[in-house]
Amino acid sequence: MTQNNQWILRERPQGALDARHLELRRVERPLPADGEVLVRNLYVLVPPAMRLWMNAQDSYVPAQPLGQTMMGITLGIVEASNDPALPVGTHVNGMGGCQEWFTAPAAQLMALAPHPEVPLAAYRSVLDVQGLTAWAGLHEVCRPQPGQTLVVTAAAGSVGSLVCQLGAQMGLHVVGIAGGADKCRWLRDDCGIAATIDYKADDVGARLDALCPRGIDRVFENVGGPVLDLLLERINDGARIALCGMVASYNGGGTQSAQALMRLVTKAARIEGFLVRDHFHRYAEVAAQLQALLLEGRLKYRIDILDGLAQLPLALDNLFHGRNQGVQLLRLAPERGG
Repeated sequence: MTQNNQWILRERPQGALDARHLELRRVERPLPADGEVLVRNLYVLVPPAMRLWMNAQDSYVPAQPLGQTMMGITLGIVEASNDPALPVGTHVNGMGGCQEWFTAPAAQLMALAPHPEVPLAAYRSVLDVQGLTAWAGLHEVCRPQPGQTLVVTAAAGSVGSLVCQLGAQMGLHVVGIAGGADKCRWLRDDCGIAATIDYKADDVGARLDALCPRGIDRVFENVGGPVLDLLLERINDGARIALCGMVASYNGGGTQSAQALMRLVTKAARIEGFLVRDHFHRYAEVAAQLQALLLEGRLKYRIDILDGLAQLPLALDNLFHGRNQGVQLLRLAPERGG
């Protein structure tokens, strides 16, 4: 096999993404230069932020260039190596792009040592940036105390579900907001949180009043828009809000009420955006903690896998319509390089 399939961004979406914005093309497979390795991608992570990368304005990364390989967070296997630090057969995490093959210097990749009892896909999800994001937002930004009330939006998602579980294990009263009865049931029955709100079926404000009778102390926010307004209207003095993302705004919506934002002033509350890259110095420590919890059966997660690179548009559509279950991955090849 000498060819490489890859997605490029043809034009920038104005609002919702659709098929005309992306193009799947076939090019020659790259060859590794001195000091580089050739990696075959096994998994591509599809996060909501991928839509943000497509905008003309830079976000926490430079804007995705038009006509070039779409940025992608990948897990792969080294198939050819010109650096002894990464021998053939090594599994690696990296920014390999939305494509089947890529080359990179060894220094730009993270070698993995997968535990035999842990699925390989977990190392590009719960034991990777999603896990570190959940841990950092909860511990470093929210800084909760046992007995406090924590509300998590997109609670059944790849990050939110981990925040819910870590918060419950800290002795917090955790309320998760998710879309659909199945997701809410999973959060309660499998993840062990106190209560859930189905934003598709429930009166969110009324349910918050019932489930948070003493107000809200901490929020882990992934969505923004009207639900965030409802949360801000119910925060306690000194509340802390970890702003992980605002998915409602990625396709051009999700404005906030100035009256709701004023509650940050009247309650002397703090809302703080954060980036996982600022916490990479804790990566090994946090990944080890999460892997131990996973092996003990104390950390649950879902991975929604679609087979084939061609499924990228469907994966993105699933994300923004709430049809995925947990982390959204594309599987491009068998796990062990078979």
